Amino acid sequence: MNPALNFPTPPTAAPAPATTPSRITRRTAIQRALLGSAGLLVSPRLGFTGPAAPASAPAKAVIQIWMWGGPAHLDTFDPKPAAGNDYCGPLTQPIRTNVDGIIIGELLPLLAQQADKYSIIRSMTHGNNGHETAAYIVQTGRKPGGSLVFPSVGAVVSLFKGYNAGYQGLIPPYIVLTEPQGRFSEAGFLGSRHKPFATGGDPAQKRFVVEGVVAQGISDQRQKDRRALRQRLDTLGQAIQHDPQLEAFAQCEKQAYDLILGDAGKVFDLDQETAEMRDRYGRNTFGQSCLMARRLVERGVPYVTINSKGWDTHKQHFQAMRRRLPEVDRGLATLFQDLSERGLLASTIVWWSGEFGRTPKVQWEPPWDGGRGHYGRVFSAVVAGGGFKGGRVLGASDARGEEVKERPVYPCDLIGTIYQLLGIDPDGKLPHPQGLDIRVTPSRAEDDNQGGRLQELV
Repeated sequence: MNPALNFPTPPTAAPAPATTPSRITRRTAIQRALLGSAGLLVSPRLGFTGPAAPASAPAKAVIQIWMWGGPAHLDTFDPKPAAGNDYCGPLTQPIRTNVDGIIIGELLPLLAQQADKYSIIRSMTHGNNGHETAAYIVQTGRKPGGSLVFPSVGAVVSLFKGYNAGYQGLIPPYIVLTEPQGRFSEAGFLGSRHKPFATGGDPAQKRFVVEGVVAQGISDQRQKDRRALRQRLDTLGQAIQHDPQLEAFAQCEKQAYDLILGDAGKVFDLDQETAEMRDRYGRNTFGQSCLMARRLVERGVPYVTINSKGWDTHKQHFQAMRRRLPEVDRGLATLFQDLSERGLLASTIVWWSGEFGRTPKVQWEPPWDGGRGHYGRVFSAVVAGGGFKGGRVLGASDARGEEVKERPVYPCDLIGTIYQLLGIDPDGKLPHPQGLDIRVTPSRAEDDNQGGRLQELV
């Protein structure tokens, strides 16, 4: 089927039950990756062309660091040492940062040295404790339920800053490293053209096997030989000349091979970086994903999500934190420093968050034996770059991190601010295949759980 003829799927109920994403074939991956390029024919049919961002918009790209499962705010960016063992467990020594008055968790010493580059939001809230529904709220800014699946932030950015807005790259404008976030359809009613391209693979391996771009065990020469054979066997294409649909398909194929064998695909080759740089980020999946994200935004990709799994720590929570937080500390701190050194931080938003936090009170009793549960009442997020100020703390939780004490921040507040910095009007309109009148972010009439956009941080 000609990718240029794919149309957005009709709206469905939101959000869908959690499912395990199916393994996509190499051909499907290439088609998804190039859907935007070949799909330039689609947008006139939808009657929508994304406006160019105003010259005053500071941000050009977003790196979303998605902490799948929900990181504990008390162990990361909102420590409560005075709350005692039932809340802090063994993590009782928070550390000072390079910004007076800001302390963070003791397992984040490198991030403590970079606090002037980021701001902490300690009063994120939505009150939802389900993975699926909370993820939907944080990634769309919308309440779950109803007849529509709203698009995620990445899909909206793909709409306004991707191919509709003149993006020319062969690399798709919305990338997820490494697996889809699952939980719901990220593109929502915007349709498959704005789905993320999930790379698969592991950037920490000797070769980053990207779905549809890098094939395990197949050399570049073999790829070229396969292409030559396919062209010799394409008798239909040789017999029918100047057919618009066949020409569009041929262009899509050419772009696919340019991505696989040309310079564009080399962005996924981390051996292009020095060993020293790779070591700085940490030779693990999270660290190398941060490096990969920097390479993608450096190439002009407007939205990259790092899907970091393993934060649903119901059991052996503190053992997991001692393993995982040092990786986050090194990878994220190096990302801030590297973007800053390259002059990219001013134009790149970095957004760190999960779908919620963890229960402030440790669940010492069996079967949890020192775990933390889901907690959507109050949690933390970190933002940096692209117009966000550094060295700030917005909002506060109470003495035990159980309630918002001041300045509640709802996901739609943060998302609306991100759009604002990207030059996307949060009060503007989204195209809908059935012509429904839908705003980029919800109005107060639609959802009164709003604290206001984060003008304190911009």
